[in-house]
Amino acid sequence: MAFDTVSHWWKRYRSVAIVYRIGAAFVLGSIAGLTIGEPVMVLEPLGDLFVRLLSMIVVPIIIFTLLMGIKELSPTSLGKIGGQVVAIYAVSSMIAVTIGLAVANLIEPGTGMTLTDADFEADEAPSFMDVFLGIVPENPIEAMATGDILATIFFVIVFGLALVLLRESTDDESVRDGVETVFNVAEAGSKALFKVVWGIMEYGVIGIFALMAVAFAEAGIEVFSTFAMLALTLILAVTIHIAVVYLGVMILLLTQQSPIAFLAGIKDALLTAVSISSSSATLPVSMSNADDNLHLNEGIYSFSLPLGATINMDGTGMYLGIVAIFAANIVGASLTLVEQVTVVAIAVLAGIGTAGVPSAGLILMTLVLTQVGLPVAVVGFIAGIDPLLDRIRTMTNVTGDLAVATLVGYWNGGVDFTSGSWSGETDLLPGAD
Repeated sequence: MAFDTVSHWWKRYRSVAIVYRIGAAFVLGSIAGLTIGEPVMVLEPLGDLFVRLLSMIVVPIIIFTLLMGIKELSPTSLGKIGGQVVAIYAVSSMIAVTIGLAVANLIEPGTGMTLTDADFEADEAPSFMDVFLGIVPENPIEAMATGDILATIFFVIVFGLALVLLRESTDDESVRDGVETVFNVAEAGSKALFKVVWGIMEYGVIGIFALMAVAFAEAGIEVFSTFAMLALTLILAVTIHIAVVYLGVMILLLTQQSPIAFLAGIKDALLTAVSISSSSATLPVSMSNADDNLHLNEGIYSFSLPLGATINMDGTGMYLGIVAIFAANIVGASLTLVEQVTVVAIAVLAGIGTAGVPSAGLILMTLVLTQVGLPVAVVGFIAGIDPLLDRIRTMTNVTGDLAVATLVGYWNGGVDFTSGSWSGETDLLPGAD
């Protein structure tokens, strides 16, 4: 009888869509953190486990899905798609920083506040040449083991293209069979990993509850009263950027599709991004949504999404513009137009250099404030609320990654707008039936 009762409630629990269960965990965890406080920190390992599970499959899923995507693409088409993806990310980042500066100039966060002592020592951001050379790994296995995404992408693309060229140029049937075997293994591996994603997201209900409880227990309600204006400025700028650039221009204007259908298709990725504040760790869920809900061609999203998770920093760039105005207001200064243009340039160009570096946003803040002559102590002043605001920035980046993938898919005939979320038939996660 007891077993039947447990089985009954388990089935009822599973009948609720995973996105709603995760949403409930997000809200309840936040409330628990604010009401219970420090005792809830005992749940921290449960949240850490969820992040580790997602991080565990980032590199394998990039390798397998990227190989599958290259199988369907010629070297020429891959170069075309790559150029489109990088160009869109660059333009979008410039627009994001500009929006952040415009909103901050309008709201003027930090006005009336007094700078307090705050210690923060940022790591030195890598130079452009270091970033450029770092794309080519000295040891591909080491790059995969350390989670160096750009270097891993470079090696897999080179290896995948070599396989495609070998398949097209050789007359040896056994060699061609060997190439097909590699691609078949990659296909089986990618499908298996999407099953793993489904299992991880089932546990994610517990993990996200723990993550949010710990985050709000550490920050406390005081953070919201002290930095409410800074947070509201970022939220307004993010809303404008997502509504106008991603939904209005990329989805509605250029692809002529419903922004609501697009958001319905990526809601799992957005919830995950807000919960764990990492574009790279969200990547498996983003790929799952791109495949099952948006029905993007694997050759498109397997290249665009990993690259976007590495170089797309729209949310961070926007935040840098806001922080620059915030810092200037705290010390009673004002930024000239030239200085604000400098902020745009630094945010866009240095963004790729700090991608994947811990506390990348804080490193870039130090760069920007130093360049325009503002006190670096502001970085330490903001560091307490940064983990919460980082969740908003990550959600922005993930939305941009999927919007760009959809747009590039549309331009290259790589998206099916007749099914999935576009038709209202959204599959929440692979294997969730």
